[in-house]
Amino acid sequence: MMFRVDRDVLAEAVAWTARSLPARPSVPVLAGMRLEVTEDGQLKLSGFDYEVSAEVTLELQTGEAGVVLVSGRLLAEITRALPAQPVDFVVEGAKAVVTCGSARFTLLTMPVEDYPSLPTMPPAAGRVGSDVFASAVGQVAVAAGKDDTLPMLTGVRVEIEGDTVTLAATDRYRLAVRELKWQPDQPDFSAIAMIPGRTLADTAKALGGTGAEVEIAMSSAGGTGEGMIGFSSAGRRTTTRLLDPEFPKYRSLLPTEFSAHAQLPTAAFVEAVKRVALVAERNTPVRLAFRGDEVVLEAGSGDEAQAVEVLPVEFEGEDINIAFNHQFLLEGLGAIDSDVARLQMTTSTKPAILTGGKPVDDGEVPDYRYLIMPIRLSS
Repeated sequence: MMFRVDRDVLAEAVAWTARSLPARPSVPVLAGMRLEVTEDGQLKLSGFDYEVSAEVTLELQTGEAGVVLVSGRLLAEITRALPAQPVDFVVEGAKAVVTCGSARFTLLTMPVEDYPSLPTMPPAAGRVGSDVFASAVGQVAVAAGKDDTLPMLTGVRVEIEGDTVTLAATDRYRLAVRELKWQPDQPDFSAIAMIPGRTLADTAKALGGTGAEVEIAMSSAGGTGEGMIGFSSAGRRTTTRLLDPEFPKYRSLLPTEFSAHAQLPTAAFVEAVKRVALVAERNTPVRLAFRGDEVVLEAGSGDEAQAVEVLPVEFEGEDINIAFNHQFLLEGLGAIDSDVARLQMTTSTKPAILTGGKPVDDGEVPDYRYLIMPIRLSS
């Protein structure tokens, strides 16, 4: 087996495939990356750890058919460091030789026959723009839990009804919900899936920015699915196993009536929260006091370091004092993707909703909502 390919093309493909490789594989062969040159002149790079699979297909001008398995992470480090010249990859017995300019690397191969076959993609269900997909997933995945002892909170719930996709994630302290439109292959398509949040975020980020559409492959509700979802775009495909679909009834948590509405520039709000939070301990809140046309941000108290900053604000409703975990607040502000942040509140102890942009018409809801639980203030 042998092939020649542009260094940048190879490095990007290897890096994308290597991201799915386990850091601590249960068996050594799972640390490998499979490279196959097909009879029709394509190079396929793939990785699989029984949970997530990734595969990239490249067109070759020069190649000799064959299959080899080498250390994926080592190959990624090597290709990233190569000079900007064509790369020659040749298998010689039990070794693979990578040559680029004056650089030459020899890698030990691994037994290809011991490597698991990649799972078959579920049936194609529809497609969505890669940039829209990446943005929506990024907005929601920020609220997914990190505690693996509560697996249902580490996922992103995907609900599809016709041409509408709803993404939701929560870690019990905040909840992010995003609605978007997509192009289903069947107009009455309906499905629900729980996708591991970290995997979905990595996939969306990797497929975003290509300018191509992302094809989503999954079984419809009640179908004979394999507990798997697939994504493909621009010669790249990835699959992941789904989590148990159990998830909190999150829609009932979203308040619909508010006693106070605040609107202020997102960038100024972010910078003020960051400055005030410098004196906040890990689990202590940033306090916000909304009065008339200003909001007073405070952190620290008593004998500790203290910080105060005042920002102008467009405010309607009853004066309110409310406090939030500053990291959760900053992550929400980073996710709204808008120059203007709108904070809707009821009382100092009930959930607040953070959205971006202009207020929507009565009866409508924004396509993105970030619910954040306040921290109770000591009296």
